[in-house]
Amino acid sequence: MRIGLYPGTFDPITLGHSDIVRRACALVDRLVIGVAINRDKGPLFSLEDRVAMIEHECKSLSAQTGTEIIVHPFENLLIDCARDVGAQLIIRGLRAVADFEYEYQMVGMNRVLDDSVETVFLMAEARHQAIASKLVKEIARLGGDVSKFVAPAVNDALRAKLD
Repeated sequence: MRIGLYPGTFDPITLGHSDIVRRACALVDRLVIGVAINRDKGPLFSLEDRVAMIEHECKSLSAQTGTEIIVHPFENLLIDCARDVGAQLIIRGLRAVADFEYEYQMVGMNRVLDDSVETVFLMAEARHQAIASKLVKEIARLGGDVSKFVAPAVNDALRAKLD
């Protein structure tokens, strides 16, 4: 069984994230979405809320693709999380060259820690390349419309959180 790990904070999950999940499902039999517990980032949504949003958004993707999708919170090293869930692949989404520079360093470090886990980069589709959770939250905080960047349920959660 091919198991992939797609890690992130997903605060909140965006259409860009969902695009990467959909495309990653073509590569693996089981996709574990690792929700990072990163206290330093000060997430808008609680871990429980982020997990619930991801599970809601991924339910139909799992049914469409036949890929088992599991949401797994983690607070340890990414490579240790990959070992914990039995992942052979770490899936990373790229939006721009700046993402690549950071990700390139991460791959190098992870390869030193465990060279049996490969990292696969998926480029976001063009219409999703500018979407970043940080920007979505900023637009929503300032009263802007983020419905083009997140699913309806996530948009509702943002409005409820910020109103």
